[in-house]
Amino acid sequence: MARIKDAPVEQYAPLYGDDADEFQRLMAHRPPLMDALGAFQHALRTERVLPDRLLELVRLRVAFWNQCRSCMAGRYQEGLDDGVTEELVCSLERPQEADDLTPAERAALAYTDLMATDHLAIDDDAFEGLREHLTEPEIVELEGLPDRFREGDRATPWGDGEVVVLSRIEG
Repeated sequence: MARIKDAPVEQYAPLYGDDADEFQRLMAHRPPLMDALGAFQHALRTERVLPDRLLELVRLRVAFWNQCRSCMAGRYQEGLDDGVTEELVCSLERPQEADDLTPAERAALAYTDLMATDHLAIDDDAFEGLREHLTEPEIVELEGLPDRFREGDRATPWGDGEVVVLSRIEG
């Protein structure tokens, strides 16, 4: 039994059609959020600088570490169109030994492994390894938070340090 009930058909059908998928049926409870999510996903797909192949490899490596079977089983068409093959996916078992990965892909996957398994181990050397093969804008797409948020032993939402204001909605 679903924990959150689908919106009624008269609510989701005008927005997403009678054949709306499960996510659309749920998000029909909050259409403005679905619209914002769609705009964000569109920007991620159209404004990025990383190659589709590299992004698909990183996505699959994270799926491996998280043991998300549906994520591991899926392939994005953009990645396939950019050269992701099943042989290449299989090489993700040992990416540093794979001969079908570029140096940039190896660096991004090494960073991905740290992010997924021991993010506190990401240090200046990890970023220098990325900089050997990726530009600063490309690293931004892999990264996320400024270095100052990784300092210290522990981060907590109740600490006395800085916080990141993600957005402010006016109105």
